[in-house]
Amino acid sequence: MLKTLLSRLGLNRNVNAMSDQIKTVDAATVMGWLKDGSAVIVDVREPQEHRAGHIPGATLVPLSQFDPARVPDATGKHLVFHCQSGRRCGPASARMAESGYTGDIHRLSGGMAAWMAASGPVER
Repeated sequence: MLKTLLSRLGLNRNVNAMSDQIKTVDAATVMGWLKDGSAVIVDVREPQEHRAGHIPGATLVPLSQFDPARVPDATGKHLVFHCQSGRRCGPASARMAESGYTGDIHRLSGGMAAWMAASGPVER
């Protein structure tokens, strides 16, 4: 229904482009990217959550004050957003795409909970 409405308004091209640009990725894939140095990981949780444990090397850019300009340069790398469960990284990914970022944006499926369930490394 939303796509139909947006289509009638002539806005569906942006929605379709954004949906092609934003992808979900599993923890095992991100672990591989982290291991080979090809990931830029952005934690969109709040500072206290980040301090309690985060993916090594993740940059904190909380959703509550999300600014695409604070996201590190990901040229030639995989840009990955994560949160606790995978929900908050959706709005952050959309804001990043709306800011004019042209590369792929990956959302960690299941967030930090899935990362820990897959025995991903955690810094404290």
